[in-house]
Amino acid sequence: MIDYKPVGAARPTIDVLLVDDNLADVRLTQETFRDVNPMIWLHVAGDGVEAMDFLQRRGDFLAAPRPKLILLDLNLPKKDGRQVLAEIKADPTLRLIPTIVLSMSDSPADVSSTYQLQASAFIKKPLGLDDSELFLRRINDFWLETVLYA
Repeated sequence: MIDYKPVGAARPTIDVLLVDDNLADVRLTQETFRDVNPMIWLHVAGDGVEAMDFLQRRGDFLAAPRPKLILLDLNLPKKDGRQVLAEIKADPTLRLIPTIVLSMSDSPADVSSTYQLQASAFIKKPLGLDDSELFLRRINDFWLETVLYA
């Protein structure tokens, strides 16, 4: 688990869980969110098992915060993103957390299967620094600053 705490930030912050095993994508997300919204506290799980432990506050994550948003890679080790999504949406305490599926794939089967599992959105991962920054700015602007939550 990688935890990115905003420098100099005091609670309350905006907790976001990124579930991704690609360290380059993780670093890019950390750096971009640092610039986009310094109140974001990015928690990172490197596989599906760790993500569910974090979300269900098991093991080392007994005091884990409830994220306002989950960014979920589709292809993960130990437990696939589809399995994680199904578990999130089956849990009454987690199902209302917006869960955005991120993938390098744009396969219609992948898109369809994740929406059937009630993903909030399916987004193809952008390539390149500029596209990634714009993509994360849009996520922040819509999901963290515009959308109202229950």
